[in-house]
Amino acid sequence: MAVKNEQIEKNLVKLTFEVSAEDFEKAVNQAYKKNANKFNIPGYRKGKAPRKIVEKYYTPAVFYDDAINSVLPQAYEAAIKESGVESVARPEIDVEEIKAGEPVVFTALVTTKPEVTLGEYKGIEVDKIDYTVTDEDVQKDIEAMQQKNARLITVDDRGIENGDIAVIDFKGYTDGVAFEGGAGEDYELEIGSGTFIPGFEEQLIGAETDADVDVKVTFPEEYHADNLAGKDAIFKVKVKEIKKRELPELDDDFASEASEFDTMEELKADVRKKLEETAENKAKTETENAIIDKVIENAEFDMPDAMVEAQIDNLVNDFAQRISYQGMSLEMYMQYTGQTMETFRAQFTEQAKKQISGSLVLEAVQKAEGIAAGPEEVELHLVDMAKKYNMELDKLKEVLSDVEMENITKELEIQKTIDMIVNNASVK
Repeated sequence: MAVKNEQIEKNLVKLTFEVSAEDFEKAVNQAYKKNANKFNIPGYRKGKAPRKIVEKYYTPAVFYDDAINSVLPQAYEAAIKESGVESVARPEIDVEEIKAGEPVVFTALVTTKPEVTLGEYKGIEVDKIDYTVTDEDVQKDIEAMQQKNARLITVDDRGIENGDIAVIDFKGYTDGVAFEGGAGEDYELEIGSGTFIPGFEEQLIGAETDADVDVKVTFPEEYHADNLAGKDAIFKVKVKEIKKRELPELDDDFASEASEFDTMEELKADVRKKLEETAENKAKTETENAIIDKVIENAEFDMPDAMVEAQIDNLVNDFAQRISYQGMSLEMYMQYTGQTMETFRAQFTEQAKKQISGSLVLEAVQKAEGIAAGPEEVELHLVDMAKKYNMELDKLKEVLSDVEMENITKELEIQKTIDMIVNNASVK
C-alpha cells in the first residue's frame, strides 16, 4: 500500500491511503447481500432485486457506508503500520473520492505521540514522608468494624431520621408527566448520603412507614438531560420500610465474633500493626510519586488535546463499568448527582493529564536507559499471574493475546524504570 505522510503541525499528521477498486467492489457486493432484504423494488419480491436495479433506484452510494465500514479498519491499520506513525487518539478520517473502477482514497488526521526532552532524572532529591499511627486512628478502624457489623433493624414506631435506610418506591414528574429514568422500586436510600438530587433526602425526614410523600426538587440549570435542566419536579414517594443500624458493644465478645482474636486488646494490637504497615506503604508510594513528579517537571513535551480527550474517554468508560457492577448506568448516576456529561468529564481532566505525563516521561527514560524486560522476567510475571487467577501457566499463555503480552512486557519495563529512578534518588 502506498501511503502519503504529511506533517500538518506538531503532533498532527495527515495520512493519505487507498483501498483498491477490486477490494472495494467486493465490500460493496457484500453490503448488497447483507442489506438486500431491506429494499422494496416494484416488480421484484422483497430482497430479490438485483444489485444494479437497487442501485438504479437508490443510487450506487446506497451501499457505500457499509462497504467503507468493512474495508476501512484494516486499511487504516495497514497505513499506520507502513507509515511508522504512532497514533495516540482516535483519527479523523474522510473519504476523498469514490469512483467506479478506481481505488477509494482516504485521508486520516492522526494525533501522534509527542517527543519528550528529558531533564534530570537521576539524583532527584525529595523530602522524607512519614506517617504516624495514633490511638485515634486505631479507634476509628475499630468503629468502622463496629459499623460494618451493625444489624439493620426495622423501625415502625417513628418517622425517618438522618442516617436511616429508607426503602422506597418513587416516580418523578415534570409538568404532570412522568419522565424517563425517574422511577425506582424497593430502593434502599441512606438518608444523609447525598445520593439523590439536593433536597430530596431531607424531605423524607419524619415520614413514617406506608407514608406517601411528594418530594419537590429543582433540577440544576446545567443538568445533563436538556429536557430536565432547570425544571421543577415532583417525586411521588412511597415509604415501604424504615431501617436503622444497631451497633454491637465494643467488648471481648465483639472481638471474638468480628475477628480471629479473643479480646479487644488483641484486636486493637492487630489493627495497629496493619495500620502501621499501611502507613509505611503509603509513605513509600508517596515518596516514589514525589520523585517521579520531579522527573516529569524536569522534562519538556507537548500534550495534544486529542490525547487528553482520548484518555478521559478511557477513564469515563472505566467508571461506567465499575458502577454497572452495582446495577447503575452512567446516565442514572449523572441524573442522581445532577451533572452534565461536560462537567462529569471535566472531573477527569487533571487525572488524564497526570497519567499521560507519567507515561510519556517514563517511556522516554526507559528508552534512554535501554531498559528491557527479558524473557525470564516475563515468565516469572506470568507464573505470578497464573497463581493469582488460579490457572495453569500453559492455559494462561494460550488465552493471552499478542497485544496483551506486549502490554505485560511494557508494564514490566516501566516498573524497572521507576525502580531505577527511585534507587538513584536521595530522600532527605
